[in-house]
Amino acid sequence: MPNQGVIAHVARDRLGLEELRPGQLEAVTAVLEGRDTLVVMPTGSGKSAVYQIAGSMLPGPTVVVSPLIALQRDQVFSIGEADVGVAAAANSTIGAKERRRIFEDLRAGDIEFLFVAPEQLNNEQTRAELRDAEPTLFVVDEAHCISEWGHDFRPEYLRLGAAIEDMGRPRVLALTATASPVVRDEIIERLALDDPAIFVRGFDRPSLWMEVQTCRTEREKVERLLASVPRLQFPGIVYVATRKQTHEIAGLLAAEAGLRTAAYHGGMPKAERHAAQRAFMADEIDVIVATTAFGMGIDKPDVRFVTHYDVPESIDAYYQEAGRAGRDGQPALALLLWRQEDLGLRKFFANAGQLEPDEIERVAIVLNAAQDPVPLPALRNALDMSDTRLGQVLTRLEDAGAVDIRGDGTVQAAPDGPAPDEATRVALAAQGARTSMDESRLTMMRNYAETRGCRRRFILTYFGEPAAERCWTCDRCVADAARADIELTDAAPGNHPFPEQARVRHPAWGEGLVVRNHGDAIVVLFDDMGYKTLSLALVVDKALLQPV
Repeated sequence: MPNQGVIAHVARDRLGLEELRPGQLEAVTAVLEGRDTLVVMPTGSGKSAVYQIAGSMLPGPTVVVSPLIALQRDQVFSIGEADVGVAAAANSTIGAKERRRIFEDLRAGDIEFLFVAPEQLNNEQTRAELRDAEPTLFVVDEAHCISEWGHDFRPEYLRLGAAIEDMGRPRVLALTATASPVVRDEIIERLALDDPAIFVRGFDRPSLWMEVQTCRTEREKVERLLASVPRLQFPGIVYVATRKQTHEIAGLLAAEAGLRTAAYHGGMPKAERHAAQRAFMADEIDVIVATTAFGMGIDKPDVRFVTHYDVPESIDAYYQEAGRAGRDGQPALALLLWRQEDLGLRKFFANAGQLEPDEIERVAIVLNAAQDPVPLPALRNALDMSDTRLGQVLTRLEDAGAVDIRGDGTVQAAPDGPAPDEATRVALAAQGARTSMDESRLTMMRNYAETRGCRRRFILTYFGEPAAERCWTCDRCVADAARADIELTDAAPGNHPFPEQARVRHPAWGEGLVVRNHGDAIVVLFDDMGYKTLSLALVVDKALLQPV
C-alpha cells in the first residue's frame, strides 16, 4: 500500500497543498494501488490534484481526456505552475510539426501529462502513438458526458471504453463534478471499470443559501425575478430553458433593473458566445442569461448567485448549475423560480429525444449489410442523422448486443448478434426503461421544489452523502424555525428500518437503493423503475421491502 505520508509530502512540495481535502488522499491511494477509480467531487474541490499527484508518482505518462480545448489549456497552464511534470495538449489548434514533437517527447518520457479530446482517439495514428508511449494512467475528465442520464451527454465519450482496451488497459481514473447513483453506474459500465474504488465527497456547500419561490403564473415569475434584484450581489447567472428566453430575460433585466446583461446559448455565433463569456469572466457584465450551453469549463469563483428561471430536468443538472455560485466559499444564493406548469416543457424536451422504431431498425440494417466496420462520420452522413441522435441509436443497439462500437471511431454489426427486427424490439424496451427513469428524475425535481423538509438534506441524500435533518441555510429550515409547533431535533437515522444507502428489494419493482428517509416517507432508487416515494407505514405494514 502506498505510504500516505509520502502522498501528502508530494502534494505539499509539488503542488503547494498544505492539506488534502476529503477524498483526495483516498483517491490517490487507490490509483497508486492499481485500482480503477471514480471520483465525484464538485468543481473547485480539487479533482485535478488527484491525477496530478498520482501521475507524478507513477512511472510512464498520463493521458487525460478532456472535452473542451479551453479546459485543456487551463490544465496545461496549471500544471506548468506546479512541479509535477511537463504537460501538453495535442488538439486541433496545433500544427502537424508541433504534434509530431509532442508525441516524440511523450515517447521519450519528457512529457508526463498529455491532454486529448475524445474524438481524437478515433484517429488510428493517435492511438498507435499512445500505445507506443505505454501510458500507466488514463484519466477521463467530465466523465458524466458518457452517460445519457447525464446533462452533458457526448456521443464521442461512448468509444472511450474501447480506446482504453486498445491502449493496453492502463488503470483508469474517471472524474466528474456531479453524478447520482444511476449516472455513476453508467460511467462504470461504459468505461468497463474493474471493481472501481468510488469516492463521493464535498457536496455539502454550507455557504450556498438554497431557496425556492413558487409562482402561479408566468407573469409572477417575471415579477419575482425582478423583485429579487435588490437583494442580489453580482455577478450572477440566470438559467432559462430556451434560446429565445436568453435574449428576452437579458433585455428585461437591462431595461427594468438597469443591469449590465448578456445572453448566451449554443445557437449564437462563436464570436458572440466568446465575447459574452469574456465579459462575464472580466466582471464587465452583472448577469449572464443562458441556457445550459453555458457552464462546462467556466470556473469563476466569485459568482454570487445562480437563479433558475425554469426548472431543470433533474437534480443532477440543477446542482451542477447552482453549484457554480460561491465557489470561493463566500455566501451565495441558489434560487429556483418554481412553476408547476414548467414541467410540461421539460417533458416535451424529453419526448422530443425519443427514438423511433424505423430509425433504429434502419441503422441496424445498414450495419448488417456492411462488409467492414463503418466510420461513424460516413454512417452519420449516409443516414442523415445528427451525432447525438446516432449516438443514442448506437447505444441502444449496443445494449441489445447488436453492434460493436470500436475505439477507432468505427462501428460494425456484432458477430452472432440479433437480427435487425429483434435488435429494434430490445432497444425499444431499453428506451422504455430509460423513459421511466427520466420521468422519475423529473418527479424528484418537483419533489425538491415542493419539499417541506430541508433542501440541503434532499440534495445531499440524492447524491448518496449523509446529511443532518436540518442545515439552517435554506428557506425551509428557516421557515420551520419560525413555527412554534415543530420539534427542532435531528432524527436518529440508525433507528430507521431502512437505512439510507441500503439495498432493498420490492416484489414488483425489483432491487433498489434507499436514497432518503423523511418523516413517514421513504425514497428508493429502483434499478429498473427509477425513483419512487413510498409511504413508510404502508411499506412496513405490507412488508413491501426486504433487505438485500
